[in-house]
Amino acid sequence: MDKRVLLIEDEPNIIEAIRFILARDGWAVATHSDGETALTAIRASVPDVLVLDVMLPGRSGFDILADLRADPGLQALPVLMLTAKGQGRARDAAEQAGADRFLSKPFANAEVLATVRELAGL
Repeated sequence: MDKRVLLIEDEPNIIEAIRFILARDGWAVATHSDGETALTAIRASVPDVLVLDVMLPGRSGFDILADLRADPGLQALPVLMLTAKGQGRARDAAEQAGADRFLSKPFANAEVLATVRELAGL
């Protein structure tokens, strides 16, 4: 079974780092960088895990997550939220919005991989 992750992130260095970490572990990694069209990308790819940045052009990750949790077809999608913001308020907002896990940038490669695996039930 192929493991699929969709990464919605607008920083090229973060995109490449996460793509490398996950691809090396056998994940098929699709990426998208625009918050405004993120829901369309999520619906088109139907990933096993979504890695979602908080600050995106067009729409915030929190807004996207709220739409996911309100959609019966996507509400169970496991979501790992990433942010460059401090842990306090962003973590609380992510939990309230329905994020399954939350990591602050910079992150440890092993932590990203372990979290994505956990969210996929591996």
